Amino acid sequence: MGALSITGIKPGSTSLKLTAGKITKTVPITVLSRNLLSYGPAEGNGLTATVNSDGSLHVTGTATRQWRGVSWKFPCPVQGTVKFSITGGISGLAYNVKCLDVNDNQLGEQINNANSVMAIPAGTVSLFLNIISSEATPTAKDGDLRIQLESGDTAHEWMKPDNTSLKGGGL
Repeated sequence: MGALSITGIKPGSTSLKLTAGKITKTVPITVLSRNLLSYGPAEGNGLTATVNSDGSLHVTGTATRQWRGVSWKFPCPVQGTVKFSITGGISGLAYNVKCLDVNDNQLGEQINNANSVMAIPAGTVSLFLNIISSEATPTAKDGDLRIQLESGDTAHEWMKPDNTSLKGGGL
């Protein structure tokens, strides 16, 4: 028996038809984005986030105060080491990911620096992505960013997350 190795080229679904003699099996194949985040439209505390056609985020508005903005909560899709990276950050905004347990309590430290590497703490069931003002007196924002969380300790070229329709809210 030989081994078969398949490498996905881009996210999506297809199938693989395997035949051995008179036996044929069709196996579904799904290639997921390496970007583990989930986000979508969000509005709160003076900021509005919309999703651009390429899956990046567009953030506009003026936060009502420091450390306020928009957020999304979604199931944690992975355990182990992750890399957090941002392309096209917007001056005056901070970005972080918090790991939450089943009761929504934060586990460990938040991932809050671009190009940070950390281990997802045991017991993490959800992730909480935040885009917040870091300015003591918030100023108007209008810009795009590509934010990514991926398995491992190496940042790769940004990729659109699988879910860009998750409704977010204010933080």
